[in-house]
Amino acid sequence: MPSPDQPISDPERIRALAHPVRLELLDFLGDVEDATATQCAEHIGESVASCSFHLRMLHKYGYIERAESRGREKPWRVIPGGYDLRPQEGQPGSVTAVSEVASLHMLRETERVRRYLAALGQETSAWMNASTVTSGSFWATAEETAQYSEDLRRLSERFAGRSEDPSLRPPGARQVRMFGTVNPDPEDPS
Repeated sequence: MPSPDQPISDPERIRALAHPVRLELLDFLGDVEDATATQCAEHIGESVASCSFHLRMLHKYGYIERAESRGREKPWRVIPGGYDLRPQEGQPGSVTAVSEVASLHMLRETERVRRYLAALGQETSAWMNASTVTSGSFWATAEETAQYSEDLRRLSERFAGRSEDPSLRPPGARQVRMFGTVNPDPEDPS
């Protein structure tokens, strides 16, 4: 079972994620056991120097760590568990930092879903019918909404360990992503 998501409210640490290359690196490192800056560069299409810099920043702020060296190679890996970016009342800048990272994340996920939908005709009918883009609307209190958000986040826990251990993946399994946002409608300014 994965370790619980680490709550992060420090604005400087949150802002460390507010860069597209760093988010790409975290995604890639989350999908592999470990990788060197060269392997990261090949995968995400950036220079080795750029990847090295961004990997050091992710390390500085506690998102990745050094993996076991392989000769002269010095790979990186994601620190086990996840992270939960939350603004903290009374901590200047945390609301802005969370908003910046969340907006960037939403743009990346929206683009990923758009690419999937553009190639939908190339999928088998089983995968087409297994995928969904959905939305809903309901009235709830802040407490009920927080519980709903937590329930949604935990849905993928039943697949824990499959990224790290390929032997746990059943035949035909593919990397699947879930992207959701739960938020109230903005207050009407009138």
